[in-house]
Amino acid sequence: MSVSPVISADQLKANFAREGKTFSGWAEARGYRREDVYRVINGLTRCRRGKVHQIAVELGLKAA
Repeated sequence: MSVSPVISADQLKANFAREGKTFSGWAEARGYRREDVYRVINGLTRCRRGKVHQIAVELGLKAA
């Protein structure tokens, strides 16, 4: 089982900008609410469990 490295929100934002992706598009493609994704990225939630935790894991902000 491979564990992906955890990155910072700033690194994540830079990666999305470099690749020309949007967080809204990412959220829509995965069935998440855009507001939840932005709350995770901007550190407005602790992401301990549930959907926001899953978002943080998928974005690479937290280990699984």
